[in-house]
Amino acid sequence: MEPFTPPVPLILCLIVAAIVVIASYILLVFFKKKSEIYTDYPKFNLQQWKIINYFIESKIIFFIQIISVLLFVIIILAGYIGNSNPIYNISPTFVWVIWWVGIAYTSAFLGNIWSLLNPWKIIFTWIELLFLKFSNRKTPDPLFQYPNKIGVWPSFFLFLIFAWIENVYHDAIIPLRISQLIVIYSMITWGGMILFGKNTWLRYGETFTIVFGFFAKFAPIQSRVLKKSTNNTITKTKQINLKEIYLCIFGSELLNIKKISISETLLVILLLATVTFDGFTGTLIWINFQNYITQFIPNIMLINTIGLLFSVLIFIGIYFYFCVLMMIASGNNLKTTDIAKSFVYTLIPIALAYHIAHFLLFLLIQGQLIFALISDPFGFDWNLFGTTNYKINFMLVSSNFYWITSVISILIGHIIAVFLSHTIALRLIISHKYAIRSQYPMLILMVGYTIASLWIITQPMYS
Repeated sequence: MEPFTPPVPLILCLIVAAIVVIASYILLVFFKKKSEIYTDYPKFNLQQWKIINYFIESKIIFFIQIISVLLFVIIILAGYIGNSNPIYNISPTFVWVIWWVGIAYTSAFLGNIWSLLNPWKIIFTWIELLFLKFSNRKTPDPLFQYPNKIGVWPSFFLFLIFAWIENVYHDAIIPLRISQLIVIYSMITWGGMILFGKNTWLRYGETFTIVFGFFAKFAPIQSRVLKKSTNNTITKTKQINLKEIYLCIFGSELLNIKKISISETLLVILLLATVTFDGFTGTLIWINFQNYITQFIPNIMLINTIGLLFSVLIFIGIYFYFCVLMMIASGNNLKTTDIAKSFVYTLIPIALAYHIAHFLLFLLIQGQLIFALISDPFGFDWNLFGTTNYKINFMLVSSNFYWITSVISILIGHIIAVFLSHTIALRLIISHKYAIRSQYPMLILMVGYTIASLWIITQPMYS
């Protein structure tokens, strides 16, 4: 395979990228003295538009949820009864391209659409409503109280398994295996909802709700529940929940710092580590390393498993090492764990940027298979919508366009991360001098990852 040659020399690209990220920080230091300016960022209530309220109150949402559940069933059936060839079965393309990549992008650039489409949530809600209808209960009662000390550790390990399946498991594109894995995950998810309650498990245990929720924090469309107290006719106070849907600036919700657990912090790092590992495993360096190690460990899956785990540990170690440096630079005003939890959301734009750089070509090229597969989802030689003969257009995206888009996304992601980190530092650390100093280690970390990301995406891919 011929390596891709960037439009400009790679070394020049890396130097310019590093300078741009550093320059963005310097500009922030000079022009951004007070964080209060960015505390109350502009918001626009979308419910002022009648069409938004009509959409919420109509049966359109219910219709969309029916389609989501129908697709969920089709994907499972396709794996069990459809063609075993991944090219002619809708399951692999839909799960790995349309769902995993497509929902991540939509969540980040539109809003938390997964909350609307989640089939596990929808199906459980329907069954729950039927149960309540034929019982005397007004609300469902979980069997157990979820131990808050556990945090999102269930989601952490479930996502680690998902990343292992995506990056290591050799049967990840086999339709039957995909359906079997979906069924297993469904049992885990619905079991968690029965044991601890639907909303509790969605908050702590349903890993895709949490991961897509991370990306959705970057989105311009957000929602929040407003609690309002009203007096009823018997002069008793009643609290009702009102949902507000509003438009805001990209990434601004990431400034809404809340108390998060160490498990949630590690889950964000895990997301960044696994997508980076996915890109690195396609490089010649990793392929040569694999070939060398197979002399001692003749098992590619085991080598990749160890590599995945090591990459996660390395990312966690590097992040906490720089958090220690930030703690020292800030004059020991904050604990290392507090710094880690407070600044981890600044990694989300970086994870999103690399997600775009790594998967954009995959979505635009491989994703075209869906046009033929919607007419023949099971590989039975159907032609339901007349699109079975659609051929992939490999010229849809040029290599230069992909490279430029990837570079721009990585640069913008890191610049936004620098802005968020700087703002959070000014909020947390009283002394402006120490707040500025605390960002030196974070700046070094972000410049380093900018260079590493750009280097990876310019390497020839062999897998």
